[in-house]
Amino acid sequence: MSDGFKNYITPAGHKRLQDELTHLWKVERPAMVSTVAWAASNGDRSENGDYIYGKKRLREIDRRLRYLSKSLDSAVVVDNAGKAHDRVFFGATVTYQRKSGEEREVTIVGIDELDSGSTRVSWRSPLATALMKARVGDVVTLRTPQGPERLEILDIRYERLE
Repeated sequence: MSDGFKNYITPAGHKRLQDELTHLWKVERPAMVSTVAWAASNGDRSENGDYIYGKKRLREIDRRLRYLSKSLDSAVVVDNAGKAHDRVFFGATVTYQRKSGEEREVTIVGIDELDSGSTRVSWRSPLATALMKARVGDVVTLRTPQGPERLEILDIRYERLE
């Protein structure tokens, strides 16, 4: 995380990162260290697959531990669950409608909480930027590579995320 950058995160996202860090540090890393030590005791390391893979996996675990530590150190936990905001802010689940009539629902979360199904979007994304501070009934403009797209806000709610 760069200096001056706010790493906003929901309480559930913070817990998930903390749980992953704990699991890597207390379970995966010690097991891999044991595997590497055992493989190293078998002699020639240049053709020892267990040793080579183990060292590589250990580097991956250490890299992820550093990333998680930095993310958690810079995390600013924002809990808007259950609040009755009438505008879109961090943590909001927003239902909007495209000009085509297609409705879509997204939740605005931190950069470490995104999902592959694109139902959770980063608060820094163009979509979230367009939605921020809008109210139900507002029409906002999303800038896309195909040109501006108008979105109508249908619903805003703040739920506890898992």
